[in-house]
Amino acid sequence: MADAASILHVSPVIPVVTIDDPRHAVPIARALADGGVRIIELTLRTESALTSLKRIADEVPDILVGAGTVLTPAQADAAIDAGAQFLVSPGITKTLLDHLLTTGVPFLPGVATIGEVMGVLERGLTAMKFFPAGPAGGPGYLAAVGAPIPQVQFCPTGGISLDSAPGYLALPNVSCVGGSWLTPKTAVEHNDWEQITKLAREASGLSLD
Repeated sequence: MADAASILHVSPVIPVVTIDDPRHAVPIARALADGGVRIIELTLRTESALTSLKRIADEVPDILVGAGTVLTPAQADAAIDAGAQFLVSPGITKTLLDHLLTTGVPFLPGVATIGEVMGVLERGLTAMKFFPAGPAGGPGYLAAVGAPIPQVQFCPTGGISLDSAPGYLALPNVSCVGGSWLTPKTAVEHNDWEQITKLAREASGLSLD
């Protein structure tokens, strides 16, 4: 089982994917892996999300599959039961953080303010999700955070594209970014897995400056 810090270094981009039809889950995961992106954050925003997560965990062993949009302890447990290898939350509460620390599964708690970063840091965690990255201040905000709190590494997510990702990845306190552009809805609807592989290949070519 990987730890949270190592998850941030699997790929320059962690695809944030919402799957409506579980039949698309395995082809999407394989297309990402074929493009060199061997990690996926599957959001728990649909009723069938756990089914999709389990299919990927069972059938695509060469990709690290995690569950995103984890809001409650019950969701965290259900995702782990379905095969999630890591968890991601958009924000964090004391109740959720207390529970996540007991699961033994690596997780990225979502933070957006200095106070939230400090609160998570007090619990011994140094890998976090910065969300929503664009509205919360973008690269400039994270650069400012890095001055007083250099020990925290972030995965900014929210409003990031292939064009804006390098601005985040250039920061010393950013290890990767989260992005939804790797699995466009039109490509999924048309079973255009080659397009997803192409986008994954572009994303995997991004590097830290």
